[in-house]
Amino acid sequence: MADLALLLPILVPLATACLCAMAWTRPAVQRQVALAGAAALFGSSLWLFAEVRGAGVLATQLGNWQAPFGITFVADLFSAIMVVVSGTLGLAVLLFAREDVSKAEEHAGFHPLAQGLLAGVNGAFLTGDIFNLYVWFEVMLVTSFGLLTLGRTREQLDAGVKYVSLNLVGTMLFLLGIGILYGATGTLNMADLAVRLPDLAGQPAVTGAALLFLVAFGVKAAMFPLFAWLPASYHTAGISVAAIFAGLLTKVGVYALVRVFTLMFQAGDTNLQAILGVVAVLTMVTGVLGAAIQWDVRRILSFHIISQIGYMLLGLAIYTPLAVAGAVFYVVHHIIVKANLFLLAGVIKRRGGSFDLRRSGGLMRQAPWLAVLFLVPAMSLAGIPPLSGFWAKFLVIDASLDAGHGLMAAAALAVGALTLYSMTKIWTEAFWKAPPAPAVPAPRGAARVGAATVAPIAALAAVTVAIGLNAEPLVAFSNAAAAQLLSPTAYVETVLGGTP
Repeated sequence: MADLALLLPILVPLATACLCAMAWTRPAVQRQVALAGAAALFGSSLWLFAEVRGAGVLATQLGNWQAPFGITFVADLFSAIMVVVSGTLGLAVLLFAREDVSKAEEHAGFHPLAQGLLAGVNGAFLTGDIFNLYVWFEVMLVTSFGLLTLGRTREQLDAGVKYVSLNLVGTMLFLLGIGILYGATGTLNMADLAVRLPDLAGQPAVTGAALLFLVAFGVKAAMFPLFAWLPASYHTAGISVAAIFAGLLTKVGVYALVRVFTLMFQAGDTNLQAILGVVAVLTMVTGVLGAAIQWDVRRILSFHIISQIGYMLLGLAIYTPLAVAGAVFYVVHHIIVKANLFLLAGVIKRRGGSFDLRRSGGLMRQAPWLAVLFLVPAMSLAGIPPLSGFWAKFLVIDASLDAGHGLMAAAALAVGALTLYSMTKIWTEAFWKAPPAPAVPAPRGAARVGAATVAPIAALAAVTVAIGLNAEPLVAFSNAAAAQLLSPTAYVETVLGGTP
């Protein structure tokens, strides 16, 4: 049963994608199947989480091929919580999509592509093989390109080319690093690599592979200076697609960085710490400055994805138990908050008629409920207490000060202040100021906001508030996950079947 719990988060979306593809000409059937599949994925993710919490690290070998020769799937605390957040977000976005995605986009394959993307994301979280991580990255790349270009507009196709071109560079570097690593070690199983690589530390091939992985995963995570593909593409996608992208895609890159540079390579190496520290600060600063000069809500939120990635990288750069726990907490918090902000951007457009803040206004009077729902994730993103973002920033900044990195802590605080400026800018322009004259007419029927739109936004906001008001369980969980990451003995022994 434990093996089934480990595989279901991948099998469920794959099966759902196949069923949706079989109902290609029947969008109504696809909607029902996709929502049922998302609910099943959410349930299976909770089952896996409960199994990992109760039994510890889980591993299975497909075809009964003993590790390191077979295809391995592994779940520890970090990967289990990532699967839960993925399932939560998938259910919320697909419920929102029922009123957001057009029939033309459904005919273009939204539902099977979205399910395929969720399968790729969960596959990346659960794989125990570095080559299969590359395979799941490719599944994500193919499905995300299809989702990005669903509308087949010139703007989307242009963004799709930039998105794929830059991500393919990262993919090629990743594959090159895999080849070098296999030539040096003769294995691709990550637990086996964790055993072999310490004996090869300092060899040029191993160092080169580590640097290639850093760049490749840095492209996927949109870290400085490899983030150009993100602000060039996310704002062109439909809101449901953008919400999935904002919540999950860059976090898979962050997950890969944390997994590889705790299990296989040691981010505690002084030189690597210095590189990650500089990159983390530059990622935070460039992202928040890019957001500050934008007027399109989607562009502001896209640049803030980059900025917030810097906080997660900062936790890995400091590489203390508290810092890594802060990174885990930050990833969980940010997936929920950022996806919710993109969903809210869609409602702002629907009620106000434009994504451009200069052409918006008056929403405070028109929809006070929307103003309240926006304030929760917006203030959480800025780190205002008592919301989840406050605790996420507190953990990372506290870890920076404990480790003697005062400049990093100061940069994180300054970026938080500028994030608050951006969120206040959206609030002032879209909600507080008077509507522009003449008012921008919204498309016919666009102002209607049904239960399928409000429910997922309210649910994600409730999660943000719940974490903020009762942060101790997630802090304790993040500390336990960080302990597993920094001391992966249980991971290695479970995969390899005993003490290596």
